[in-house]
Amino acid sequence: MKTQLQQFWNDEDGATAIEYGLIAGLIAVAIIATLTAVGTDLKAMFGAVSTAIKKGTADGAAAGGE
Repeated sequence: MKTQLQQFWNDEDGATAIEYGLIAGLIAVAIIATLTAVGTDLKAMFGAVSTAIKKGTADGAAAGGE
């Protein structure tokens, strides 16, 4: 019994796979957090660009442009 417990305690098979899994999970959380924070800023920036384009095309059409 003591030998089996000692073998179980010293057995490191699968530990590397678990470590890689944890690292991959942490990287995924970091990517999601970054995209969430940056996504709001990108949405505002593209909204401003869209508004400027719409305003520019409306001004051009009103001035007789094509």
